Amino acid sequence: MKIVATIGLGANLNDPAGQVEYALAELDRLPGTHLVARSRLYASAPVGYVDQPDFINAVAQVETGLAPRALLGALLGIEHRHGRERSFRNAPRTLDLDLLLYGDAHFHEEGLALPHPRMHERAFVLYPLLEIAPTTLIPGRGRATDWLAGCVGQSVTPLHVPAAAVHA
Repeated sequence: MKIVATIGLGANLNDPAGQVEYALAELDRLPGTHLVARSRLYASAPVGYVDQPDFINAVAQVETGLAPRALLGALLGIEHRHGRERSFRNAPRTLDLDLLLYGDAHFHEEGLALPHPRMHERAFVLYPLLEIAPTTLIPGRGRATDWLAGCVGQSVTPLHVPAAAVHA
């Protein structure tokens, strides 16, 4: 059985736009997985540790036969291949892939929480998510659109790069 999973992508080191674009292509090559939608790229100011370059962000939806933990493992593998280092919380990074949603799953276990526990607080997630899936419901939280008001003051700017076509 295939599930639609939503993935947040971000980077702010080593050609961030290129890192995100390449990672989007890699998502489509994961076993049993097919990219079905992707947002355009967005520029956003860093959150938490602010003494670093701005980020490039996007959101993608994939249809996958991978279980949540297997998908998360695959995402971590892509990050590793892009040179991701976890030196401290909110540090600059070559690539960050977050499993935001996995169908309507709502659970928290060691190392994996769905939906992503902070996605509703982040404009750099909500804007690209709502671009590709405007009626998204966040399990346990409600409509994604309702959470944008709480993101006032977070700088997110769509880049003037058209989104790639959705794969058939």
